[in-house]
Order: sequence, then C-alpha cells, then structure tokens
Amino acid sequence: MKLVTGIQQFVMVFPRRLPSIVSLLLIAGLFGGLSGCATPPAPEPLPPAPAPLEPAKPTKEEIRQRAIAHFLQRAEAAQREGFYTMPAGASAYDFYLNVLNMDPGNQRARTGIQIIVMELVGRARDALRQRAFGQVNSLLNRADEISPGNPLSAEVRQQLRREQRRAAAAVSDDGPAAQSVNLPPAELSAKSPKMVEVLQSIAQQIRAHQLRVIIVARNDAEGRWIYGQLREAVPGYRVRGDIRLGSPPRLLLQKSQ
Repeated sequence: MKLVTGIQQFVMVFPRRLPSIVSLLLIAGLFGGLSGCATPPAPEPLPPAPAPLEPAKPTKEEIRQRAIAHFLQRAEAAQREGFYTMPAGASAYDFYLNVLNMDPGNQRARTGIQIIVMELVGRARDALRQRAFGQVNSLLNRADEISPGNPLSAEVRQQLRREQRRAAAAVSDDGPAAQSVNLPPAELSAKSPKMVEVLQSIAQQIRAHQLRVIIVARNDAEGRWIYGQLREAVPGYRVRGDIRLGSPPRLLLQKSQ
C-alpha cells in the first residue's frame, strides 16, 4: 500500500519538475560542447631535418693557385730577410722557381728574381769599393747563375778587372826584390792565434833586418789590424810601411833605403 502511494506522488510531481530537469540537461550539454571546442588540435609532426651538405672539394686549379700564393709569400719573406740564394731549397730564388714551374708566366716571380740579381750585384759593388776582390767575384758568379749574361753583372766584372790590374801595378811598383809573405785568408778573417803568431814572427824579422813593409789587405780595417799586430810584437820599434788594398792578402818586405 505504501509503494502504491509513493508511485502516485512521483507521478504527480514529475510533470511539474520536468522543465527544470530538461533545462539542466541542456545546460550540461552546452558546457560540454563548449569545452570540446576549446581543446586545441594536436600539433602536426615536424618534417625531418635535411642531411648536412658535404663541403665542395677544391678543384685542381684552386689547389694550384693556393700553392702559387703560398710560394710567393715564402719567397718574398725570404727576400726581405736577405736569403736570396741560400740556404738551398729555402731561399727566395728557390721559392720563385717553384712558382715558375707551376706558372711560367708569373710576373711577380720573374720580377722577384730580377730584384735578387740586382741585390747581388749591389753587394758586389760594395765589396769592390772595399777591394774585397774574392767576395766580388763570388757574388757576381751567383748573379750569373740566376741570370746568365745580365748586363749589370758584366759591368761590375769590367770594373773588377780594372781594379785588380791597378792593385797589381801598385804592388809591382815596389820592385821585384820585395819578399812576399802570403797571409791565409781564412786564418786572417778569424784573427786566429796562429795568424797572430805568424805576424809576431814577421815583426821580429822586420826589426832585425830593418825592413819596410807593405801590407796588402782586402779592406782598410783588416790592414789596420795587421799593422797593429806587427807594432805590438816589437814594442818601442817603429814599423815603417804602408797599407794598400788588394787581394789576396799578403806582406811585401823590402830593405829600407
């Protein structure tokens, strides 16, 4: 009986609350729909990164040009430091030759070689002014090896021959009776104890026999050093003589008149 009464009450009340229930259901559905619209879409996957490109290999021509630039730089650096033809394989001349082997018409290399020849001839001129005839000949030979028959070298060679003839004539004016004592150039340049001993012995002969001495030296400084050694070997004695520039270095001993 109670069950029947409860069903009757629910049936009587349900029509009055139906609009409220429907409204609640609609509102719930609306919020659910809005919530679904606000959700962002899933991001699309990124495309795979491209594989790194390998650097392009230099061409044969690029390699050749780099080598030419390298040897030109080395040649000019060696030239600034005065390494014109030595040491072998690492001189300015050798580096310029490397350039010309790769590029026979390279103007920088050809100009550099001409400058080397001019430098060698210039040094030969300086040596000639000091009457260092052996050094002059050596420098000119090197210039001729680089540039055979160049006019600069030929000009200085003519001057060298003239100066050598003048030096020989100046020595011969002292007469054939002069006793010549050669001085080894290497020992003289080193001012070795052996050379000092030789000069001291000669100084004793000069004093004992009252000799006059002509010092033939390659330059003025060398002549003064020789004279200083002779004078120190015989203190209190005046060594009479003269210094003349010439080569090879030697002493000419004559009887005083």
